[in-house]
Amino acid sequence: MLDISAVETGYGKVKILRGINLHVPAGSIVALLGGNGTGKSTLLKAISGLLPTWAGQITFDGEPITSLPPNRIVQRGLVQVTQGKDSFPAMTVEENLHLGAFSRSDKAGIAEDLDKVYSYFPVLKERRRQLAATLSGGEVQMLVIGRGLMARPKLMMLDEPSAALAPRVVLEIFSIINRISRDDDITILLVEQNVRMALLLAAYGYVIRDGVIHLEGHAKDLIAGDQVRLAYLGGGTVADSGFGLH
Repeated sequence: MLDISAVETGYGKVKILRGINLHVPAGSIVALLGGNGTGKSTLLKAISGLLPTWAGQITFDGEPITSLPPNRIVQRGLVQVTQGKDSFPAMTVEENLHLGAFSRSDKAGIAEDLDKVYSYFPVLKERRRQLAATLSGGEVQMLVIGRGLMARPKLMMLDEPSAALAPRVVLEIFSIINRISRDDDITILLVEQNVRMALLLAAYGYVIRDGVIHLEGHAKDLIAGDQVRLAYLGGGTVADSGFGLH
């Protein structure tokens, strides 16, 4: 569904991404892993049209999107949930969710999708009249994922959904991401520093370092392999947390 071929980009005259190749098949969960400053968020910005692509090609659902503006990319069904849990704190939960449907005019479909978001995140329904500023960190993360769902995506890119959350909340968020992918057939590109959780959830993974794909493979192989285990998991083994390895 998403094909990235030899992509290069950066900021000013500084090149960050150096010939990135990445493939996300329809219906899958793919993890993009790496530490701070490795190029993960830069790649998402390029895919979303927020950063110009200097070289290479980005294809979504069989069509090139490299030169499209961000709103056209969203309209095609590719949605990014940004890092930092960006909500609009002075607006209510439900107003935030409706913003996700800004490009849609199908009122019945929007109402249906709002109900679906509330089924995934019942706490948001309970607090739909509250200002987003009153939510906890985990609830804001649920809100921004829900807002992304309101765009009715074919593919959703999630940037660091576990950042700054308690382990119990991380497990809940990742379980819901798994349900969204499975029940709604939404393809997921999961950008994470939490390597252990991401590889338990994903079918395939890429490790990026210094703007280059350093390693890739099936998640179960990466999580068992020496390079990922020693570099990111402290050399220990990984217990199944309830997702099951694909």
